[in-house]
Amino acid sequence: MTDQQLAERLQPIFEHLHENPEVSWSEVETTAYIANLLRQEGFEPQTFENMTGLYVDIGKGTPKVGFRTDMDALWQEVDGQFRANHSCGHDGHMTMALGTFLLLKELAPTLPGAVRIIFQPAEEKAQGAKALVRQGVVDSLQFLFGTHVRPLVELQDGTYAPALYHGAAKLFTGTITGVEAHGARPEQGVNAIEVAAALIDGIKRLWISPTQSASIKMTQLQAGGTATNIIPGSASFSMDARAQNNETMEALTVGFEKVAAAVSTMYGASIEYRVDAHIAAAQVDDTAKSIMQQAIIDVAGIENCAPEVVTPGGEDFHFYAYSKPQLQTTMLGLGCGVTPGLHHPQMTFNRQRLPIGAQIITRALVLALQQVERSE
Repeated sequence: MTDQQLAERLQPIFEHLHENPEVSWSEVETTAYIANLLRQEGFEPQTFENMTGLYVDIGKGTPKVGFRTDMDALWQEVDGQFRANHSCGHDGHMTMALGTFLLLKELAPTLPGAVRIIFQPAEEKAQGAKALVRQGVVDSLQFLFGTHVRPLVELQDGTYAPALYHGAAKLFTGTITGVEAHGARPEQGVNAIEVAAALIDGIKRLWISPTQSASIKMTQLQAGGTATNIIPGSASFSMDARAQNNETMEALTVGFEKVAAAVSTMYGASIEYRVDAHIAAAQVDDTAKSIMQQAIIDVAGIENCAPEVVTPGGEDFHFYAYSKPQLQTTMLGLGCGVTPGLHHPQMTFNRQRLPIGAQIITRALVLALQQVERSE
């Protein structure tokens, strides 16, 4: 398949995916569309009984090398109306995955092993990777690659990075239960707002190494009713924690738990909370990164191979290596002029980079198969 033929094949695929966005765990039509396309090419994709998403294997034997793409869109206000919207580039990621599939199909007779292409739901909720791990989808893999379009502040259009070092994130939600009282008799109550203020003050005093990037803060607080002369006895809150690596995130988590316990004891209030989402920080494997770097050089030239990118954002992809430490992973950073920025309702990017991204990914998968063959 020539470069022009690949570009022409991928254009209507991207347009369909872009124009039919679906939010996390609702990627029903997207799953059906991709499965149908794969069947038309003579392959039998594997879907799931109780969730969206799918995967397909190409080549002979048990797959040892894989590529994962995300599928879901964001729910956000666009031109005054809330709707599903592909403002994080997942439409482009799926297009590259399908381009990779088409290229691998041509190479199938000569592949030294099998490749698994995974279409993962619910990346934006940081739940899809965990669900696929439970399904055993990555159990046989040694290498797993991913990709993400990058904003101009990180990568120039037409350049490509062999690794993305995303940070870790945890989202907590919780409730504070104190005692309601009359505003004239505060000593008879336990003010949930004052408890929340103490919680905020406590987490601000957590000590993290100055060499590490980290933050934890309260992002939502609801307390009290319509009467201003009642001391509120209950409140609900949300916390957002960020760290550049998993060890620092663990330190933040332990610190928050200690602060919550201390404030609860001090005020005689109950503080209950749960982790709604946990996004692991990148654990990039050096061999996987070198394979991706060589793939970039082979396809786009050494002059377009950019350094690895360190970014404060989170990405559910890294949960695979977090849960399966033996898995060797990295993500291709696709410099495609994302503007104004990721998650902006009017986000756009240079779609002409998608076929090149598919070629780089395909080359990386072939190189990884060769690496596996040499090590066996």
